[in-house]
Amino acid sequence: MPPPANLWWSLISLLVLLGLWHLGASFADSRVLPGPLVVLSVLIEGIGSGEILYHLAVTLARVAASFVLAMSIGVAVGIAMGRLLGLNRFLDSWLIFFLNLPALVTIILCYVWFGLIEIAAVLAVAINKIPNVVVTVREGARALDRDLDEMCRVYRLNGMARLRHVILPQLSPYLLASVRSGLALIWKIVLVVELLGRSNGIGFQLSVFFQMFDVANILAYSIAFIVVVQIIEWFGLRPLEITLNRWRR
Repeated sequence: MPPPANLWWSLISLLVLLGLWHLGASFADSRVLPGPLVVLSVLIEGIGSGEILYHLAVTLARVAASFVLAMSIGVAVGIAMGRLLGLNRFLDSWLIFFLNLPALVTIILCYVWFGLIEIAAVLAVAINKIPNVVVTVREGARALDRDLDEMCRVYRLNGMARLRHVILPQLSPYLLASVRSGLALIWKIVLVVELLGRSNGIGFQLSVFFQMFDVANILAYSIAFIVVVQIIEWFGLRPLEITLNRWRR
């Protein structure tokens, strides 16, 4: 959870943003720029009916599945590439290729190859995130303390003990960076996946509201998801960061 001082600054900043939004909406006086109170009313109505909660849960499930898959593969490959020079040289060109492969192309190909199914949706999102995780974790694996590595050899630590007590603690800042960037990137790609080939989720709903030029609902659904992601950051990632960094003190 953020410290009290940071929380106050965040609240003040948010109030300023809402004030500017209200002024802009009042000046425009158009349905394409509804005010914050209008959007709040739509949000409360959607939550009350359960519609927003349903589509939010569906999207979060896809985000979670894609995130776990991307982090599991990305961390394993990143550590291996950072520790093994030969493997890094062999896979480096692959990594560059997938880093520059447009997300839209990956999504379309997965839908064409596997059909409009959940596996294709999750796989398309994960493929887009894995290269970013690999790059970040590889740099962390390259920066591991050689003295600690030598100590592991002297005390003959097995692979799992070395990974748990030596490698992962040093990689924690890189892993947290991957987690944060991963959540920010994955949920955006999930919305595109839902827009193109799913019949539920926030992305699908946004496409429906876009066709009706319903900006109030577009903003309401977007805000609902942003709030959830921010809660994950405040009450999940930040306490986890403090816990993982205790060894540095």
